[in-house]
Amino acid sequence: MPTPLLEMRNISKRFGHIQALKDVSLTVNPREVVALVGDNGAGKSTLIKILTGVYKKDSGEIYWKGKKVEISSPLDAKALGIEVVHQYGALIDGMNVVENFFLGREIVKSYGPIKLLDEKKMIEICSKVLKELGLNIDSMKRDVATLSGGERQGIAIGRCIYFGGELIVLDEPTTFLSIKETEKVLTYIKNAKRMGKSVIVVSHIIRDIYPIADRFVILHKGRKIADLQSGEITREGLETAIVSGRLP
Repeated sequence: MPTPLLEMRNISKRFGHIQALKDVSLTVNPREVVALVGDNGAGKSTLIKILTGVYKKDSGEIYWKGKKVEISSPLDAKALGIEVVHQYGALIDGMNVVENFFLGREIVKSYGPIKLLDEKKMIEICSKVLKELGLNIDSMKRDVATLSGGERQGIAIGRCIYFGGELIVLDEPTTFLSIKETEKVLTYIKNAKRMGKSVIVVSHIIRDIYPIADRFVILHKGRKIADLQSGEITREGLETAIVSGRLP
């Protein structure tokens, strides 16, 4: 068996009198799509915020490629290769596609002491990565405000891949999207796996993520109730488990 990319072992987190997580473990293997599912209040967001350094765990251990690590900030997570895409991709309206893609990481070329943006190279890279992901946009200079929600998600995912993301965490990526746009995002996820990446999809919309997940980790009221391969449970059974807190 290959070494897991990520292991979170017995993670617990309390907020005052509320036990948000109790001994929750999560494993992600290389080139795997894991759906982290559960109803509102199940603990999904808390677990992901611990993984990405937003929250500090009360107890438990995190291993990255077999080595124990401490993730104390989002920068720690990024340095390991963990990238998060929030709803709508966190892009900036009023800026174009390539500007958003390279935001804060622009490529420059030097002419002696003078440094200028290498716009041509950035456009070439951006266009290539997005096309490989399955996203076709007519111009890399198009304002992202004119793009659909699915296209915005695609740009954010492509950005994560290009800048070294080995594990991409998608937080409710299909919420508020149309059926057509949801299909686009699911294609981007499948293509990200094909490109060698691992993906955690946090979602409560089972009809969207059921077809593309390799494995389902089910949380209920802060506890893990199941960790199942895709063929081990039906969509209906998964929905039942999320609501009831037990397997059918």
